[in-house]
Amino acid sequence: MPTQETVLLLGGTGRTGRRVLLQLLQQGFRVRAIVRDRAKLPAGVSEDPKLTSIEASLLSLPDETLRNHLAGCSAVVSCLGHVISFKGIFGPPHDLVTQATKRLCRQIEALSPATPIKFVLMSSVSVHRSRAYDRRRGAFERAFLWLLRCLVPPAKDNQRAADFLIQTVGPSHPFVEWVAVRPDSLLEGEVSPYERSEELTHSVFAPASTNMANVAHFMCELIANPSTWATWRGKLPVIYNSNLAHPT
Repeated sequence: MPTQETVLLLGGTGRTGRRVLLQLLQQGFRVRAIVRDRAKLPAGVSEDPKLTSIEASLLSLPDETLRNHLAGCSAVVSCLGHVISFKGIFGPPHDLVTQATKRLCRQIEALSPATPIKFVLMSSVSVHRSRAYDRRRGAFERAFLWLLRCLVPPAKDNQRAADFLIQTVGPSHPFVEWVAVRPDSLLEGEVSPYERSEELTHSVFAPASTNMANVAHFMCELIANPSTWATWRGKLPVIYNSNLAHPT
């Protein structure tokens, strides 16, 4: 039965974002998708009456226009990321995810909705929380990730976006509730059994793998299932395929 909820989706033409889009529509959500090119939407979805596609660059939208797109939404899902190419990794904008996260949260705040809007960010296991939380990560691995953030702009971008949610939005914002999902190495494949953990389970030097369809499934579950949201709100869950054994 179709839900009356509307979700604003960013990055809906990307590898994971298009899976989120399809799963949201299949579950009956109304979706407003801000995309740079409608032609890159998954085949057949343009005819779905539950989809409103907005061809624009999020960072170029006027504040008032972005607020209009946010108005009436119960959730925002950001699957924005950097294209895996030399230009995509090292070319501008270096802080796409951070800028988008800040803009969205600030415009939600400007709307002052009666009920907090859920913000689901697709992040990465390269994102590090304080040692008290990511206890598995030793000094050498933390140093490696620090160097990675210095040399590879997307790694720094993902970290700064997560830091903004943790430090600025925080756990008890009156208008924004958030979850930053941290998948490990992304794979093709269908939805399959997967695990979710509040703490890291693998080293970056011996990574796990996560089907993009599983990431999409979890992000949609966060929006659709109140108990799942209550479990992970304000956290950075790690997600990985469950057919991989835990390291000893």
